[in-house]
Amino acid sequence: MTDVVEIVAENIEEPYTVKLVEVADNIQYNEVFNDEADASFAQHEPFMEQFNEESDADLVAMEEIYNAIVGFYSPVYDSIDELEDGAEVAIPSDPTNEARALMILDEAGIITLADDVTFEASVDDIEENPKDLKFTHVDLLNLSASYEDGIPLVFNYPTYIEPIGLTPEDAVLLEDDDENTFALRVVAREGNADSDKIKALNKAFTSQEVYDFLDELAEKAHLEPAFEPGEE
Repeated sequence: MTDVVEIVAENIEEPYTVKLVEVADNIQYNEVFNDEADASFAQHEPFMEQFNEESDADLVAMEEIYNAIVGFYSPVYDSIDELEDGAEVAIPSDPTNEARALMILDEAGIITLADDVTFEASVDDIEENPKDLKFTHVDLLNLSASYEDGIPLVFNYPTYIEPIGLTPEDAVLLEDDDENTFALRVVAREGNADSDKIKALNKAFTSQEVYDFLDELAEKAHLEPAFEPGEE
């Protein structure tokens, strides 16, 4: 994400400049909107909508930039077919990423979720769990530690799993999201979403330079670009 923002900073139209503000967790980048930031690049739309609902916020999802190839990793199994009865499964503790993880397992036929739940799915919505899997909620940033601790099946993003030497090619189960539902997006406030500076920011985020950078990562199966260059 920071690499993309740095490329954006090099390509945004004058007179605008970009200042990168890095934060320590998955809540602060929305809270800094209050006094520090005009936009963020750190979340997908379902997560933003959850934040808006819980915090009475007015964030607006702008450009889709890329879809991270998320999935499940295992220090124990070479294939998801080896998943044992009663195995522990580490999933994210925030609601939208919990739902995303469960939807992958549902799509693979490992569990069955209730028909009327999607992006708000939780373990309480599991109707069938034939392997009697035990779900452990872990903060998104600590899931790699769960893998290193030996939990048999762990959900994770390529950004977070890479520091321990893994890539999506090492996953035992990957998400199939052709609609880019969880694509990382530029997010702004409702009050400035139509401003000239945010329009310039969106243009820079969808530039050829950003696309080329993402396309290189796509070749390594880390992600898929969610836009065509020049589209705003």
